[in-house]
Amino acid sequence: METIFGNLQGLKSSQLKQLQRLYHQRIPGDRITTPEFSQRLAAISTEVNQPVCAYINRRGQVIRVGVGTPRQTQIPPMELPRYGAERLSGIRCIATHLKPEPPNEAALTAMALQRLDALVVLNITGTGFTRRGGGATGYVKEAYLAHLTPQESRTLITSPAALKVGESQIQSPSWSISPPLDLDDLADQDLVDLVENLEAEFQREFIAQEVDADHDRVLIVGLMTSEMTPLQFQDNLLELARLVDTAGGDVLQTIQQKRSRIHPQTVVGEGKVQEIALTAQTLGVNLVVFDRDLSPSQVRNLEIQIGIRVVDRTEVILDIFAQRAQSRAGKLQVELAQLEYMQPRLAGRGRTMSRLGGGIGTRGPGETKLETERRAIGQRISRLQKEVTQLQAHRSRLRQRRQHREVPSVALVGYTNAGKSTLLNALTNAEVYTADQLFATLDPTTRRLVIPHGETDEHQEILITDTVGFIHELPASLMDAFRATLEEVTEADALLHLVDLSHPAWLRHIRSVREILAQMPITPGPALVVFNKIDQADSETLALAREEFPLAVFISASQRLGLETLRHRLAQLIEYAVDSR
Repeated sequence: METIFGNLQGLKSSQLKQLQRLYHQRIPGDRITTPEFSQRLAAISTEVNQPVCAYINRRGQVIRVGVGTPRQTQIPPMELPRYGAERLSGIRCIATHLKPEPPNEAALTAMALQRLDALVVLNITGTGFTRRGGGATGYVKEAYLAHLTPQESRTLITSPAALKVGESQIQSPSWSISPPLDLDDLADQDLVDLVENLEAEFQREFIAQEVDADHDRVLIVGLMTSEMTPLQFQDNLLELARLVDTAGGDVLQTIQQKRSRIHPQTVVGEGKVQEIALTAQTLGVNLVVFDRDLSPSQVRNLEIQIGIRVVDRTEVILDIFAQRAQSRAGKLQVELAQLEYMQPRLAGRGRTMSRLGGGIGTRGPGETKLETERRAIGQRISRLQKEVTQLQAHRSRLRQRRQHREVPSVALVGYTNAGKSTLLNALTNAEVYTADQLFATLDPTTRRLVIPHGETDEHQEILITDTVGFIHELPASLMDAFRATLEEVTEADALLHLVDLSHPAWLRHIRSVREILAQMPITPGPALVVFNKIDQADSETLALAREEFPLAVFISASQRLGLETLRHRLAQLIEYAVDSR
């Protein structure tokens, strides 16, 4: 039986049957609608005293019937036969309206979200008249035809739906609305000609956009809940924008919402999801990034409603790690983290995951593709975990060899982009890659450093290791996967905790690093706080840091300021660490 969508409360079985019979109607392929179909739709709408929408494909078949407005009955983008910035969806909507007025903002927005070929709004009187042979036929007072217009040639309309995002305004999508038409005028409209001309313009516009866009076009969504301060929220959004930039994406806009708690299905509220979808379409966005971790069901719900790929903060970090890992160990750990992240999210990959599989290596034709992939990923995770364990053992032997030679070791730790690699290069003339980006280096690098002895002032050798940068709320899968790397921290005799003093959230960065260090299975050695980039910090920040951390060292690794003082303080730290072993 054909499904009827929308508000069905109070409908009689005879009325439901009338609605279901609409599925058997057929419209000529080159016509938007016919007077007969429009009158029939209006008659049913009059009888149920509610708006009714019929969605028709390009073959003239009714594919969806809904009781309610276009906004209430719209098709989720992922369920449309085609969806993309360069073309229309191949569906048109014929909707009834109980008041004599042009299409409202909500109906036009629903048209834009679904990228409908056209929207027809039939205004009905609500009284109807009786034809020979009996039966009420809703009287269509007037009809309006609306469709989208391409951005490059459009005259943008100002409307209450102009979206406010942050401090900036985004204008709503542009559409064209006809003057009032009678049903015969409407029936004369050539659908094929209208759609072909529109899609040719959309295609030209899309190609022009693609020429300029080598990267993902990203929309960031931030949710501020009661447990965070406005400053923390803004810091999180700025950091996420930097992560996206580091991953190779272009942030086009940021949408923010304040809620007391997270919506369990979509994180943000229903209205905000609509705003995200419309903004994404208006800007030509192809990726939406949320500032928090999303559950598999939340990702699935959001992608269905928005129509484009949705990822969370963890996935962005994993992507950066995948790009930056150079050594075999780093690549191994990244793959392990990605697989552990992906495994519970396979169910969100749509209907392709429920197809039956068969053949060698599966449990027979009854096993779904989802189960097959889950099992394959599980086996791969087991193999990778064994290799990471072997890697740990290998590194442990190297550390024992170093300790046997009694060479003290220091691990450089700090928030990502604090300047650890720059400092290692400045101290040891190493050639570690540096860049003003988050997670510029992932693989640990160990170099020899000659420093004065704490008591005798003679030269002594130590080993200094540059470790992976820490970040606020480091994903648990990365903590597990990078345990071999982070062991360099726990096995070192002492730590240099480097802090970017020029960053507005430097105090929060210190707390984040200390929280991660506190989670280590082995308590790390004593730490010396070193404030970096003092040449970029203002005098008030410097004074506050000196007051809060009187034993800290203040340097600029890039300008080589304060390095001699750091060497002497490092010698004292090593002497203290070795004596207290």
